[in-house]
Amino acid sequence: MRGRRARPEPEVTLDEQTGHELTEKVVFINRSAKVVKGGRRFNFSALIVVGDKQGRVGVGLGKAGEVADAIRKGGELARSQMVGVALKDATIPHEVLFRYCGAKVLLRPASPGTGIIAGKTVRAVLESAGVKDVLSKSLGSKNAANVVKATLGALVSLRLRKDIYQGRGLELETIQPVAPPPPAPAPAAP
Repeated sequence: MRGRRARPEPEVTLDEQTGHELTEKVVFINRSAKVVKGGRRFNFSALIVVGDKQGRVGVGLGKAGEVADAIRKGGELARSQMVGVALKDATIPHEVLFRYCGAKVLLRPASPGTGIIAGKTVRAVLESAGVKDVLSKSLGSKNAANVVKATLGALVSLRLRKDIYQGRGLELETIQPVAPPPPAPAPAAP
């Protein structure tokens, strides 16, 4: 794998409130430099995704003078901003297109066994949320921060059928299978 960076393993921690294991993934690390009289001063920002793989996910952007401090700050921020996501089994309940600044993300439910068909930034958010089967397409900007926020916005905008029915004050009816019609009598021969 020449030219590719090795993917760091996601860090696993324990959530104090719910007791679930949280996975922490580093999506993107940016280095910026400020030129001063003595040379360059470097600053780092780290985009972190944290999730419990059971429908809760959060995103944080930490900035610091060292990479480790930026990752730690981003992880703490992501843990404090975790939100719930509506999931239907291992996929999402319906198709959604969400836009954040220049980034657009399209998510479609997929049949079991499909896996996560997505790029690395969208994949990090979906895996952390606990989605196992989904089709996605990232349109527009490739800015990692905007793509992650668009993906998170798309997941938050998902709604289950029962929630929509409750909001409208309707009863959720179970669909009964349609019985086959009785066979037609054979016509009599003349």
